Amino acid sequence: MTDELPDRSGRWPVWLLAVVLYPLAAGAAAVNLFFLTLMTQAIGLSALTPVQSIIGGVVLGVPFAWIAGKWMRGLIDKAEDEA
Repeated sequence: MTDELPDRSGRWPVWLLAVVLYPLAAGAAAVNLFFLTLMTQAIGLSALTPVQSIIGGVVLGVPFAWIAGKWMRGLIDKAEDEA
């Protein structure tokens, strides 16, 4: 029985996970932004157009994808440590 660390040479870095998750994060951000502004009409604010929401999703998708990539990297590390 050896106490060696597992081989992590083939692991995906956070930035690569973020790139892969970016389309999902940007799409989710756009949809949620659109629906959020629809709900703000109840207090007198105007809703964003779908195009404005997509542009907002493209911008907000970057930090959301990075956060999702860090979260996914943590889950993968935890799963590999338990295996």
